[in-house]
Amino acid sequence: MRKIFQNSVLLLALLSFNFGYSWGTTGHRVIAEIAENHLSGKAKRQLKKIISDQKLAYWANWPDQIKSDTTGVWKPTERWHYVNVPPQTNIKEFSESLKAQQGPNIYTQIKVLSDQIKDKNTSAQDREIALRFLIHLIGDSAQPLHIGRLEDLGGNRIKLNYFGSPTNLHTLWDSKMVDFEKYSYTEYARVLDVKSKEEVKTIQLGTLEDWLFDSHRAANRIYANSKADVNYSYDYNYKFQPLVERQLLYGGLRLAKVLNDVL
Repeated sequence: MRKIFQNSVLLLALLSFNFGYSWGTTGHRVIAEIAENHLSGKAKRQLKKIISDQKLAYWANWPDQIKSDTTGVWKPTERWHYVNVPPQTNIKEFSESLKAQQGPNIYTQIKVLSDQIKDKNTSAQDREIALRFLIHLIGDSAQPLHIGRLEDLGGNRIKLNYFGSPTNLHTLWDSKMVDFEKYSYTEYARVLDVKSKEEVKTIQLGTLEDWLFDSHRAANRIYANSKADVNYSYDYNYKFQPLVERQLLYGGLRLAKVLNDVL
């Protein structure tokens, strides 16, 4: 077992839900591409040492792809992609609920991975793996239903139709609404990444808890306006596409902030 799993394997065995993939291939690459546009010179130099000339988008979906591995080596990491928090309306109660969660989750692992990347004693291999996960998990943290509710597994149990095709609420937000726009990931990053330097700095303010609460509030809004066994189409897109795009942009800008800090 790799070093980055050693402190979490026993706890992970207590509970493991399969949340499927997150943001889909396009969404994660959009976030990674936006982040790459906002890296500092120092961060770029450090990244070159870790992943050579490869772009962040290349690794953005790797932590989802390894869910297909049949050896079981990566199985413990499945719970790293999300955290279940009961509906909260203020940051204090949310933070208390977040910190009370048992076992590794997206909150704990973003911190662990960040520390591992900063630690000069981390091996080159473990540092690269930690980076791959961090790119992905910051993206996941911006997908509202990854900060969702236990009873429906972040919307996975809420069955509905989208333009007549059966799906569930989680998948709708992971990929279907992103893919509906028919942009490549570079096109989507380009049309979203238009904020001023002052606006970017404002979006990057706050702690990890603040960012997760931001996504949690978005999840509460989604839950309040999404019902099971309904066919959604253009009306749902009209209502929520701005939120989808906000989360993609915020995920990218905040990923850049984290990478600039840890590198």
